[in-house]
Order: sequence, then structure tokens, then C-alpha cells
Amino acid sequence: MILVTGATGKTGAAAANALLAKGAKVRALVRNEEKAAGLKQAGAELVVGDVNDAAVLAQALEGCEKALLTLPNSQQQLDQEKRFTDAAVKAGLRHLVKLSSMEARPDAKAPIPALHWQSEEYIRKSGLGWTMIKPNFFMQNLLGSAGTIKEQGKFFLPLGDGKTAMIDTRDIGDVVAAVLTGDGHIGQSYEVTGPELLTFHDAADRISKAIGRKVEYVNVPMDSYRQTLARFLTNEWHLNAVIELFGEIASGADLAHTTDTVKKLLGREPKSLEAFIREHKALFGA
Repeated sequence: MILVTGATGKTGAAAANALLAKGAKVRALVRNEEKAAGLKQAGAELVVGDVNDAAVLAQALEGCEKALLTLPNSQQQLDQEKRFTDAAVKAGLRHLVKLSSMEARPDAKAPIPALHWQSEEYIRKSGLGWTMIKPNFFMQNLLGSAGTIKEQGKFFLPLGDGKTAMIDTRDIGDVVAAVLTGDGHIGQSYEVTGPELLTFHDAADRISKAIGRKVEYVNVPMDSYRQTLARFLTNEWHLNAVIELFGEIASGADLAHTTDTVKKLLGREPKSLEAFIREHKALFGA
């Protein structure tokens, strides 16, 4: 049995579906049973409850040999991941896969990469078999700009000339499934990326080609973007953490690069941004 946390989120859902497609036995720890109805219909066993509840964790981990740990970014995330790790040790878990970040490294200053690195270190010292999955920017993040692209032919971000090797979360899910059902992955940290290192001006060109009309990337001042984002992120810590991370990307400090991890683990190339946009072009007004 494989436990998947965050199974109703983008990456957790992709991983759970990829595991189910491989015929794996999947248990999903979810807070909202209704959101997980599709997973249940596909064959996943559900445990409904909060990751902060020790009894729920024990129930979710009972009888599991492997697990995917992917929790929403928050001020409590590090403590939650430590508690999950401790519960996994107690339950006798053999292999824990953590969704981390390419920006997570010993010298990380922004809060989100820094907490990912601290969580990685805690897991490495726990005695569990572990694998770290470390993606960069998600292609799915651009779906949030579909409205302005459709209405104005523009999307607005404060990322300057920063570069990312953005990846489809479904490719991440397939990598996670390969790691959790295969051998030789314990003790490995895998940086997973899409096929291209792109600026957001480059991304605008790829979107333009995919939908057949001109799309422009507009670099907006960070302070202005913060005011816009504050309408959606009401938690001050999360808001500040995202803005600081975006600032690092804009400055080029994220050390973004492409890797061949997807090709090595899956035997195929990762999806390109242009192909991803074509798949969703109706949302962008094509």
C-alpha cells in the first residue's frame, strides 16, 4: 500500500492517478472527501482527516510500505512534515518520497525553499529510506493567467528576465509513480524539469504559437503584484514567502536549469510548454 498526501492538489492528484494507472494500491489522506471522489472511483482508499491529527496519521500509515509527502506551503509546513516523518518511522514505513523544490539547498534564504531544505535534512536523518523530488515552476501556474490572456492578450507577473525550466505537474506525478513502484531510487534527489529553460518573454512566444495569436508578458513591479496577490493569499506569511521567492526568480538567483531526469526515469521527453498550452488552448481564448 502506498500513502499519498495532498492527493487533491495538482501534484498529489497527478501522482495518485499515475500510481493507480500502474495498478498500485493507493491510500489517499484527504481533508475533503467530496474533492477526492474521483480518486475513490478510480480505486483509491480514502482516509479523511487532518495531517495535524496524530490518530489520523497513524490510521493513514497503518500497513503502508511507501508514501508521498506533499503538503501545501505554509508557516506550519515544516512542523507538519517533521510530525509526518516521525509517524512514518513509528509505523515502519520503508520508503518516503518528498516533493521538494529545486531552490531548496543549504544556502536558501526565501522561506519556502528554506523550509523544504530543513524538511529534507530531517527526513535524511530519520533512518527512513527516502527520495527527494525537486521540480521548478509548474506549467499549471500559467492557467491562472488564462483570463487576462483571453481578454487582453497579456499576462502579468513580476519575474523580470528570470528563467525557469517549467514542468507539467503530470510529468512530476509520473516521476513520483516510477520512483514509488521501481527500484534503485532510495537515497536519490531528483531535479525534474521541462525540456526548455525559458524567460517569461519566451513563455509568451510559446503561448502565442500554441493559440495562434500574439500574447505579451508584462513585467509588473513587485509591490503592485503583491497588492494583487493579497486579494487571493490572505495569510501574511504565505504572501510574503511567495513574493520573496518570486524576487529570487526575477533576480536570477534560482539557479534554474534543465535536467534529463524525466527522460531517464520515464523513457520519454517531458511535455513542452507549447504542447501544454495547445492542450488547454480553449481556456486561453483560442
